[in-house]
Amino acid sequence: MASETKFKKTEIGMIPEDWDVGELKDFCSKIGSGATPRGGSNVYVNSGIAFIRSQNVYDEGFKTEGLVFIQDSDAKKLNSVEVKKNDILFNITGDSICRCCIVPDSVLPARVNQHVSIIRTNNKLYYKFLYCYLCLNRTKETLLSFDAGGTRKAITKGNLEKLLLPLPSYIEQTRIGDFIGLINDKIDLNRQMNSTLEQIAQTLFKRWFIDFEFPDENGNPYKSSGGRMEDSELGEIPEGWKIKPIDEVADFLNGLALQKYPPEGDEYLPVIKIRELKQGITDVTDKASTKIEEKYVINDGDILFSWSGSLECCIWCNGVGALNQHLFKVTSSNYPKWFCYFWIDNYLPYYRHIAKGKATTMGHIQRCHLSETLVLVPTPEILSRMNERINPLFEKIINNNLQSRFCLNLRDSLLPKLMSGKIRVQI
Repeated sequence: MASETKFKKTEIGMIPEDWDVGELKDFCSKIGSGATPRGGSNVYVNSGIAFIRSQNVYDEGFKTEGLVFIQDSDAKKLNSVEVKKNDILFNITGDSICRCCIVPDSVLPARVNQHVSIIRTNNKLYYKFLYCYLCLNRTKETLLSFDAGGTRKAITKGNLEKLLLPLPSYIEQTRIGDFIGLINDKIDLNRQMNSTLEQIAQTLFKRWFIDFEFPDENGNPYKSSGGRMEDSELGEIPEGWKIKPIDEVADFLNGLALQKYPPEGDEYLPVIKIRELKQGITDVTDKASTKIEEKYVINDGDILFSWSGSLECCIWCNGVGALNQHLFKVTSSNYPKWFCYFWIDNYLPYYRHIAKGKATTMGHIQRCHLSETLVLVPTPEILSRMNERINPLFEKIINNNLQSRFCLNLRDSLLPKLMSGKIRVQI
């Protein structure tokens, strides 16, 4: 039977008696930020050496959305900021400060820009253990406190070097890091699955609603097999199909100015703004009253569309929240959820083009642009057949996201206990 853990008081709080405390600089072979190639974004290419930016780095894992590439010749000029296997990426500036992840093998070879630091451990510190420690809220608070009183949000190399951390034996470090790694692997697997599922669903949507190659009564591609077409303001479309403005297909509910609805007592709803669409609910998420109208409450599976700033459309899977202004909650009583989502997604480049042309600090679209957005509505029979194929994919995406949220919450609840020795991982 395992003996009860005895604790001692240290500079970082109570830790097991058999653990030590050390500065990060003594357990790393590299701590340093990246650089930007000469020419900036003008040198980005469609393929080549991955160039990692802060928008790719999240505590729950590396995200490939927005990943850019540079040519070999530009990468060679940045060899000093080359990312290697098992490196930890740590955001050191901006709104994403203190987010971190372990670089996935799939993006290597790679370089990083100046907003991301490379942390490379030596043989005394297990890289997954360090990643776990950097994910702790108290660690992030400690790092941010080094610059207390300053006006900029930035963490220096010196801040990272003098960070104190607990040091179990290397064996115990690996137990902790690998245990949390299993949870992260599940989250990453779900992310990969969802990427594949959405690609399949988007391909089906395009084949049916853009190319008109849905199966006819004989199972052959409709348009290329001579299916009956008719002229419309959008060109030739299948016979019997209709054209409708997107705001007749779905309802677009704009959110509230929720600063006017402060929480009352200890009960509150997290305020879902544009930031939460990408980052989820965090410690800095605002709070609102629970007494807002039910229609302004966001639930898992709701479609959210940001109509200003960075125009995005997503399926919300981060728990109950309150709908803030600058976001639409998209619903429909007549059409499947996937139908509304993929039509919005199809028009996102158009909406972003409109927003980019606005002579304001924050580009946006207006309701008139929704009325001008025309979508194709198939016959009920075709819509039903499509629903049988795409709705299971859509529901699987939602379920995977909910599962990932459960795993993330489990990880975040276990981490403080594991990193303080209150829970010991056994072989």
